[in-house]
Amino acid sequence: MMISPGRLAYADWRDIYRGAAPRLDPTCAAAIARGADAVARIVAKGEPVYGINTGFGKLASVRIEAADLATLQRNIVLSHAAGVGEAMPVPVARLMMALKLASLAHGASGVRAGTVALLEAMLARGLTPVVPAQGSVGASGDLAPLAHMTAAMLGVGEILVDGVPRPAARALADAGLAPLVLGPKEGLALLNGTQFSTAYALAALFEAERLYRSALVTGIFSTEAAKGSDAPFDPRIHALRGHRGQIDTADALRRMMEGSAIRASHREDDVRVQDPYCLRCQPQVMGAVLDLLRQAASTLVTEANGVSDNPLVFAGAGGAADEALSGGNFHAEPVAFAADMIALALCEIGSLSERRVAMLVDPALSGLPAFLTPRPGLNSGFMIPQVTAAALVSENKQRAYPASVDSIPTSANQEDHVSMAAHGARRLMAMAANVDAVLGIELLAAAQGCDFHAPLTSSATVEAVRARLRQEVPTLGDDRHMAPDMAAATSLVADGTLVGLAGSLPGIEP
Repeated sequence: MMISPGRLAYADWRDIYRGAAPRLDPTCAAAIARGADAVARIVAKGEPVYGINTGFGKLASVRIEAADLATLQRNIVLSHAAGVGEAMPVPVARLMMALKLASLAHGASGVRAGTVALLEAMLARGLTPVVPAQGSVGASGDLAPLAHMTAAMLGVGEILVDGVPRPAARALADAGLAPLVLGPKEGLALLNGTQFSTAYALAALFEAERLYRSALVTGIFSTEAAKGSDAPFDPRIHALRGHRGQIDTADALRRMMEGSAIRASHREDDVRVQDPYCLRCQPQVMGAVLDLLRQAASTLVTEANGVSDNPLVFAGAGGAADEALSGGNFHAEPVAFAADMIALALCEIGSLSERRVAMLVDPALSGLPAFLTPRPGLNSGFMIPQVTAAALVSENKQRAYPASVDSIPTSANQEDHVSMAAHGARRLMAMAANVDAVLGIELLAAAQGCDFHAPLTSSATVEAVRARLRQEVPTLGDDRHMAPDMAAATSLVADGTLVGLAGSLPGIEP
């Protein structure tokens, strides 16, 4: 995967998250060299410039002598490596490293070519720093987690090699790499930025896209189980409202229902005049989810392609003076807002799915046997899986409170407004896992419901999904241990099997 700063698409970042090894476009070398040379000239002039020859944050007024500049940069890395909690998952950590690589390659951070090359080499050789995931407030950059990443580049801390944590200095040496010795500004450049928050938000966005698509499959499966109507998916309805996501979603649902003998069996004598909202309003709810995810994708791809360092170095051209301008690109408010949108989307995907499960197990609403068991009373059937789905949905509701509306002053009130993007993005992976399980439960319930309609069959898409599920989980007769069935169904959601069986479904790429 070639990284060309400012030009990577949504799919490129998704490929990196899924394991593609990024390498830097060689044409970046000139811009990197210009930035590094500008820093060298600024240092030679001796004038105070934040982050190059001054202290940091509230200590910005403290002047640092030239002999101490290398120590200054090392000190900021070691002092800021103050994270706690579980380590970042490897795919997210590698995505963070790739985001930092792309940012540095713009040349506006003033780092040397060798510094960029070490980060690139670590990605190429599978060396992933152990980075505690808690400790960033999403402003002044994701300082603590990026400090742990940078410390590993210095040979301090731990690096994962083939999934095993090893002392960083030994891991670098075994890979034939020398620990980094920081030049002026390089420590701050590596620490500053939104790459931790952006990596988590992007990773969750990739999972949310899969969950949106999976929920279309389970939703149409439940519609068939409940002998619901396809009339709510008529394109004329959605064209009159005009929302792109709603139109795209209705089209996908309608296509997945085409050719269903179950639908044909009750087209002329529907008992219900109108289906419950959890069936009828799928285009409206899931379409809004799609629009929201598309907006989040636009924001995050822009962020991933930008530079969120501070100060930013602008090399003088044609005899003009070099400048290091202090600004606030490190403030992760755009990422925090995107993360909050993803949280809302995940919450609603799970919420609508759980309502369909609740509808299917209620004979008054579904027309199916109580709790989807042939012998209710003696058997409880899907009674408690629905309770589990409700518990997961409620947990996600609690997690969906917007992180971006929170702020707490830091650094002796110099950094008096922060975004909380790191927390807002980090919570999303757990929310996505909850939705995986809710959709897994719906998949089981919908298949069980359709089994009661035999010998009638559904559409080609639904039948392909049912056949794949039945390879893992047989139809439920008398009660049995439910947890393994739920785990198997959830795996089919989480590994993308449902999406693969459904064929072409709407996506969120900007």
